Amino acid sequence: MIEVKKLIKVYNDVPVVNIPELSINRGETIGLVGNNGAGKTTLFRMILDLIRAERGEVLSKGENVAHSETWKNYTASYLDEGFLIDYLTPEEYFYFIASLSGLSKAHTDAELEKYNDFFNGEILNKKKYIRDLSKGNQCKVGVVSCLLQEPEILMLDEPFANIDPSTQIRLKNMLRQINQEKNMTTIISSHDLNHVTDICQRILLMEKGKIIKDIQTDSNTKEELEEYFSVMQ
Repeated sequence: MIEVKKLIKVYNDVPVVNIPELSINRGETIGLVGNNGAGKTTLFRMILDLIRAERGEVLSKGENVAHSETWKNYTASYLDEGFLIDYLTPEEYFYFIASLSGLSKAHTDAELEKYNDFFNGEILNKKKYIRDLSKGNQCKVGVVSCLLQEPEILMLDEPFANIDPSTQIRLKNMLRQINQEKNMTTIISSHDLNHVTDICQRILLMEKGKIIKDIQTDSNTKEELEEYFSVMQ
């Protein structure tokens, strides 16, 4: 589904991403972990063609993302609030995003009802602009706007960082269910080892721009990662 080949990105003569080879298969749920500065967000932005590499390429369904627009039709992402249109209300933003996929207002309303528990009464019909929402509620808007598109590939950067524990649990359950029902390829960057090991089938550990571990998640994965990060301290 996604292939990375000889990918290098350099800032101030320092390589911040250096990945000779990486393959992510259709339907996999991938957790990307690492300390600050490991290169996680830079890798995300390169997969989304927001940053260009010095060398190498990212392929999505065999097409180079830097030379094709096709991947945008089946890829949805939320990295931060900069991905939102903050002068819209959540409803206006949802309708806009849904319209890009050809969804009617009525269909969108029906889809949004599925996320009432996730919204927890804090998003819809509040007469607030997105810019006036908390970061946690902005994250809810970003995540659901992605899911409205029914993507084949979903990319979320630190989706658990600003939401409360109840919403974290709801989000984990949502992602599990969607992966089971739709076989969606999901890539999640997070500092929270509990969450990523709970929902991700595979963990990629980054350090100084390199993937130093590629782990199939099992009962020992969290302990293995905690041991690594405790030594890093």
